[in-house]
Amino acid sequence: MQEPKSYLSVVEEINPSDSLSRNIVGIQPYMEASDYFDEVIFKEKLRQYLVAASDKAFIKKNTLVIYPEHIGTWLLLLGEKHNIAEMETLEEAMNIIVYSNAFDYFLGYLKTGDETNTEVSSIFRMKAKTMLRAYYKAFSELSNETKTYIVAGSIVLPEPRVVGGEIYLELDGPLYNASFLFGPDGKVLGNPILKAFPKAAEDHYTSAGDPKISQVFELPLGKTSIMLSNDSWNSQSYENEINDSAEIILVSSFCTEDYSMTSKWSGYDRKISQENLDLENIGELTNREAWEKYGLPAQIKNTKANVALTVFLHGNFWNLDSDGQPFAWLNNRILPVTPSGKGGVWSLNF
Repeated sequence: MQEPKSYLSVVEEINPSDSLSRNIVGIQPYMEASDYFDEVIFKEKLRQYLVAASDKAFIKKNTLVIYPEHIGTWLLLLGEKHNIAEMETLEEAMNIIVYSNAFDYFLGYLKTGDETNTEVSSIFRMKAKTMLRAYYKAFSELSNETKTYIVAGSIVLPEPRVVGGEIYLELDGPLYNASFLFGPDGKVLGNPILKAFPKAAEDHYTSAGDPKISQVFELPLGKTSIMLSNDSWNSQSYENEINDSAEIILVSSFCTEDYSMTSKWSGYDRKISQENLDLENIGELTNREAWEKYGLPAQIKNTKANVALTVFLHGNFWNLDSDGQPFAWLNNRILPVTPSGKGGVWSLNF
């Protein structure tokens, strides 16, 4: 097996301390299409960042690890021809998957519901069981090996549910962008965390979860809430966090547009409550400034949480850009974080 490349350039303790006993390890993996053709390589790629964290003594008794959004979604490439990685666009890659799996694709198409992008929907449905097996195996084994809680980024699956710590699917149910929290025993805790406010591009193949049923997990680290990307910009996503007195808020993100933190903000693409949005800020603020003004750093002030961390997925996904840098929040202020152009690992002590 060829060793996957981590592209790791930053391994940082954000706020070094000898007196703080709890910490969150944020992982920003740099993923390539070649990391997803084989489930063993996929797991090894994920492990590399945990090893780097362990080497710096970031993995402790009261540690929680968070991976970014859509880390598992690209497992739709499992078993596919490796020349897909050489395609120039995502559309070309998807076409190869369709042609290489014509019969299974047709069966997936029969299970498609109201999604407008039936091609993408059919691919996810025909690959769902294979994707879930590799995703669950990787994160279950890694959480058990490290004896830590792991927020397993997210993966697109048809109507996932958790029974006895394992994930089950309804193949003809709606597709969701779902995250899961794995415990130190390798089992999933609570219910799936479903993205409630998908981006416009996701609307074509995923359904929206209900923000009113968001969970606050009772963990040794404290009461913890987990969100996916855009959800952290919406005040509705924080209602349970406020009611249940969440102490920690974690956000897994993936941005496919030009989302470098120094680029000008092009606006928010979701039709959700934006009563406090100043349209003059579009094209005026940088993406980082917009995130601070409207996203997690702004919203968390309405809760009792005093610890928060956001991580983004980076990678080479054909013609899709991927960017974003972590946000760390502690005791009512944003902490400085060393950015990484590709792979990074950060530890936030509290």
